[in-house]
Amino acid sequence: MTSDLAASLQGDVLRPDDPGFDEARRLWNVRFDRRPDLIARCTSPADVVAAIRFARKQGMQLSVKGGGHSYAANSVLNGGLVIDLSPMRGIEVSASNHTVRVEGGVICAELDAATQVHGLATPLPTVSSVGVAGAALGGGSGYLSRKHGMLADNVVSIDLVTADGAQATASAEENPDLFWALRGGGGNFGVVTSMEIRLHQVGPEVLSGQIIYPFDDAGRLLQTFRDFMSHAPDEFQCYPFMFRVPPIEVFPEETHGQPVLDFVLYHEDPGAADLVSPLRGLGEPILDVVAPAPYVDVQRGFDANLPSGRYYSKAHSLSGISDEVIDTVVEFIPRMEGAFTAAYFEPLGGAIGRIPESATPYAGREASYGFHCLAGWVDASEDDSVMAWASEFHEAIAPHATGGVYVNLIADDEGDRIPAAYGDNYARLAQLKRQWDPENLFRSNYNIAPG
Repeated sequence: MTSDLAASLQGDVLRPDDPGFDEARRLWNVRFDRRPDLIARCTSPADVVAAIRFARKQGMQLSVKGGGHSYAANSVLNGGLVIDLSPMRGIEVSASNHTVRVEGGVICAELDAATQVHGLATPLPTVSSVGVAGAALGGGSGYLSRKHGMLADNVVSIDLVTADGAQATASAEENPDLFWALRGGGGNFGVVTSMEIRLHQVGPEVLSGQIIYPFDDAGRLLQTFRDFMSHAPDEFQCYPFMFRVPPIEVFPEETHGQPVLDFVLYHEDPGAADLVSPLRGLGEPILDVVAPAPYVDVQRGFDANLPSGRYYSKAHSLSGISDEVIDTVVEFIPRMEGAFTAAYFEPLGGAIGRIPESATPYAGREASYGFHCLAGWVDASEDDSVMAWASEFHEAIAPHATGGVYVNLIADDEGDRIPAAYGDNYARLAQLKRQWDPENLFRSNYNIAPG
């Protein structure tokens, strides 16, 4: 049986006893330690076709692994077949057309490095180890999104293999309904082998930095931030992060372990430092570092804070940062659990909100902010306490939220929230799922059942 698959693939087929199997199945979120029956390391669309046809013939459940950076760990199964796209790392930049074509295994760091050679970029998540295709399939937001929209909004065309093992292209002209579904509907409709993405003039230098304050006066600081963002230009982005100070030399020793409020900011113009002055001088900062920096370095800035570990994600969409939300944050942050835990607000609006809600499946366009509590820790013995704190925090924010959520931030135990992530677009997605994957072959994901 396995020999049939190996004979039909240019790439490798890994069995549990093969060298490299454990590395190939390993996930960023090590709270999950899953062992599939087989891993097909695909090197081409033809390999993906062969893997899907093999899974169908054998009646095997399958999953798809690109970057492997998933809070819910959907990309690796216990049992079944993993279609591993990580060998597919091709990138072709067309600087004259301001587009780039990337294969299914490309991660954000690789895309940024290739496009910045030409002074170009596209909206990508702020952690560079995230897979490009996975981010785009859920929406994809980052520093550039208020100016240039979600990553999904910048996708021009997608090549994929569908549930019947056929290759297809989706664009505004070809299979337009499928193209609509793929730009936010997740991995429910096929395995993306490549996608063409629109690029924008960005960099090579931008303005970046952090202004970190003690958490003691976080209520007033967040109110000031809220007022500032209400009239901030689309070129500016600022994430208020809340975490405990790590024990490293850049921070005074007396602050180690203490909660802080960190304004992590970005502006496309490296000379726009005066713009952020209202966020400076609000008290005595622990750290104030705002300066021009290479865009590629800015995009890697969060990587060290999110090492492979145990993670639990809780998120909400917000119509605004109300006083009640601020009060809740002020209550919960001082008793946060988990060495890597952080919570933050993501300002939305701008180009994101100017696109109609029905234009793509991503249904958070009317929200002004996203809120994300990212609980992270090392020791499995802490699972219950950390996850209980994060869940309580999440429930306390819920009465002040819209009820929506960004699908890529849904936790492994929140399958019931998937319809809320898509709002009025869910019914159309379910109908298209029935058309393109009626047997729900692609179900190891944020699953949309065939309608």
